[in-house]
Amino acid sequence: MFSSFFEGLNMINIFDKFLEKIEDFFTAFSAFAIFILMITATVQIISRKVLNMPIPGYIDFAEQSIAIFAFIAIAYCQRLGGHVRMEIFLSALNGRPKWIAEAIQTVATIFVISVLTYYSFKHFQRAWIIGDSTIDIQLPTWPSKLMIPLAFSLLTLRLCVQLAGYIRLIVDPKLQPIGVPIIVDIENQAKQEASQLDNIK
Repeated sequence: MFSSFFEGLNMINIFDKFLEKIEDFFTAFSAFAIFILMITATVQIISRKVLNMPIPGYIDFAEQSIAIFAFIAIAYCQRLGGHVRMEIFLSALNGRPKWIAEAIQTVATIFVISVLTYYSFKHFQRAWIIGDSTIDIQLPTWPSKLMIPLAFSLLTLRLCVQLAGYIRLIVDPKLQPIGVPIIVDIENQAKQEASQLDNIK
């Protein structure tokens, strides 16, 4: 009964695909911001060394953009299972016990990220209310601080999708995984990387 219910439940897949588009956009935005900063850094070095005309507020812009690099693509990385994980225990599990362990750690992660989201949003609110700005060119800091709760909120949604996917697999471990990262072991990962190199050649 429950197996057929979860098998026919397309909400996980639909929401997973919807989140993918948002995560891809955030990641592309992060990559674009990194590219712009690289170009700006090059111009800064040339103008400073050659023309003795440094870009005003370059350090302020660079500091404020760190939040974009560090946090904005965090949900995308979670979707791919790219975050650092301790798999000594999980690698020894298979089937339902593995999905139960994954679900437990996902619940714990949702709790931690929810707390971080709340306090990072309060930090953004404080910067907004007091008009916090950088020292050099008085650049407002609230846009940078807003990036963190936004990124954490998206990560929370991604974790909720994964939790639903794990619960689905706990009910019936034979189902095809949907909305959960498939962690590849070292041997298969090496094979995948080798095949990618062969394709490049």
